[in-house]
Amino acid sequence: MKSVSVHKRTRAQESSGAIERLYITMRHLFNRGFYKPMGISGESLRESLLMLRPEIYGSIAEEKIELQGLLYVMDRLPYGIEECRYINLTSDEGYKYSHFKPIVPEKRRRNCYRIDDEQMNIEITRGRSEIYDILTHLTFLYIESHKIMKQVLIDERGQVIRDWEKLEEAVLRKKTLSQQDKEIALTHTANFLGRTFEEVTEAFPKFGCKEDENRFLKIIYYLGKGAIEEIIEDKQRLITFSPVLRERLGHHIHGERWASRIKEELHKRNWFHRPLHIISANMHSVMNSLFAEEALTTERKGKSTLQLFEALSNPENAKLREKVSKKALQNGMVYLNDESGTNIDVQLFDTMHFTPQKTTILEAEAPILLVMDYAFGEQAYETMDELLKPFHKNGKKEFMNVVSISIMGKAGILDGGKGDIMIPTSHIFEGTADNYPFKNKLKKKQFPENVATYSGAMITVLGTSLQNRDILKFFHESSWNVIGLEMEGAHYQKAIQSASKIRGSISPKVEVRYAYYASDNPLETGSTLASGGLGTTGVKPTYLITEKILEQILK
Repeated sequence: MKSVSVHKRTRAQESSGAIERLYITMRHLFNRGFYKPMGISGESLRESLLMLRPEIYGSIAEEKIELQGLLYVMDRLPYGIEECRYINLTSDEGYKYSHFKPIVPEKRRRNCYRIDDEQMNIEITRGRSEIYDILTHLTFLYIESHKIMKQVLIDERGQVIRDWEKLEEAVLRKKTLSQQDKEIALTHTANFLGRTFEEVTEAFPKFGCKEDENRFLKIIYYLGKGAIEEIIEDKQRLITFSPVLRERLGHHIHGERWASRIKEELHKRNWFHRPLHIISANMHSVMNSLFAEEALTTERKGKSTLQLFEALSNPENAKLREKVSKKALQNGMVYLNDESGTNIDVQLFDTMHFTPQKTTILEAEAPILLVMDYAFGEQAYETMDELLKPFHKNGKKEFMNVVSISIMGKAGILDGGKGDIMIPTSHIFEGTADNYPFKNKLKKKQFPENVATYSGAMITVLGTSLQNRDILKFFHESSWNVIGLEMEGAHYQKAIQSASKIRGSISPKVEVRYAYYASDNPLETGSTLASGGLGTTGVKPTYLITEKILEQILK
């Protein structure tokens, strides 16, 4: 009798399968139009997320409540969502013209509307990646809510432990909580969360916001309350997708509107046929690199250029930023505040107005810089694809003179730490067979030796909230030699290659530049995105990359 060889699946393979199931399930639920996240319809999502155990969600598979992951998620969901039983994902359907006040999450640019005590509407204008992001966050949230319920519910009649009753008393109290009241409530809360008093006391202020400094207690209470009502009263939470959203998704409605406005502006100013350099970055680094020193002659005294940029990145220095913006607007910058729903603002710079250029270059040859704010996941393809299409004006088809496209962004690093720089040689699209090699005009050797810089392949992931150590370790240690992960690179390159090599709407000689600075290292415990922001650590690499991009453009 022949022996049968049984192949044991590795954790990386299991995790890869879990990601695939997650996305297939989410697409199915979206097409269906609704589902109950903690019911049978949401079971596959829950099981896949628990199998995957993303680093960002920490102890999701354990009994204790995950506090860092909870903070990460709540910063990206609208205020008050924990109180809502019904979550409705919509397209841009005119709520901005209603009496409903938009709620914008702390760390995500999306409009949300509290319809009544039980319903929250979340406006989706940035494509499938935004839906995946929200659904994975909500799945995590509801898994955590049932963990709370299991710790506080004594029996099926609804009897709860004393600690829960004390938390409820504190949350529903109408008068302001004293320091003593807060500490008493946190003591009871720590007991059933499986966390120490020190841990919950440290977490408490991080969840606070201008609407409510006691938000942490409310989040825990309403998450647990929602789960208890699901079990005792069968009041299932429900996620729905509006018919208009299901009809519009994938049709580039917002991207087309966004790109058309930019092309109209270029045409109106007679800039359309000038050499165009597109830069995907933030809304400050290019402007500050070009104008900060000139605008802040007094403030820069005794400061290095880096210290000046660090001062500008401080949220409290709004007046400094206003001075730089005013100087830029006086010297050839045009600001296009987004009106399309993409949440991507744009700056246009006419280099003819730059002091060094004024006497050395003809206007027709002076480059135009188009700086677009960060896109989100698949939205990068939608916006870049629409932007690079020819413009139809007065029955004529006109092509922009695109010379270069530069992409700067934040990314997770797999060999290094926060603030390090990554120069990709190709983008690998996770979960597909799509690979995008390209000739990057930025090189590792162009960056100073005192800044840790890595070169190699980058993986474009379907969602940063699904970072999994086993998969990332495989990509990093195998022959793929992946140095980092981000969400937009493959989408941008797909749009660039189709425009330059298939459609012919831009020159096949268009130069591309990609560079990322590290926001986290998901392979290091305590260094994931949930561990907090970069602070001033991100200033140096941001401006160093910006400087190299501008150097090559304006040479």
